[in-house]
Amino acid sequence: MYLFVRDLPAALAFYRLLGLSVEEVSPVFARATLPGGAVLEFGTAELTRSYDPNWQEPTGPGTNTLNFELSSAREVDATYEALTGAGHPGHLAPCDAPWGARFAIVDDPDGNVVGLHGPRDREAERRREAA
Repeated sequence: MYLFVRDLPAALAFYRLLGLSVEEVSPVFARATLPGGAVLEFGTAELTRSYDPNWQEPTGPGTNTLNFELSSAREVDATYEALTGAGHPGHLAPCDAPWGARFAIVDDPDGNVVGLHGPRDREAERRREAA
């Protein structure tokens, strides 16, 4: 998977807050190996133009979402707070989604939509229902 980024240091800071270990290969390219072996690569316009002189920078809103599975509802909430606290726009505050997950959405520095999801905190739900 490849993401075009306008500001590589800003993008890498965002994805490191998500817990990714990112290898900076050069000033214009980086990569992170995800669990299961998938690779997320980050490249700048400078890199892309170096091998494709006809390349056009993407415009308009993205149509895809990168989803990251976290281990708990608390981790979803904490990650959302860490990202929005660092100045990244929150798109959807953490909520208990109808499909049974804790879910939140944040925009990365390039406007890519990033979903955070994990299992609901069933014990907290029981406490709220009992109150």
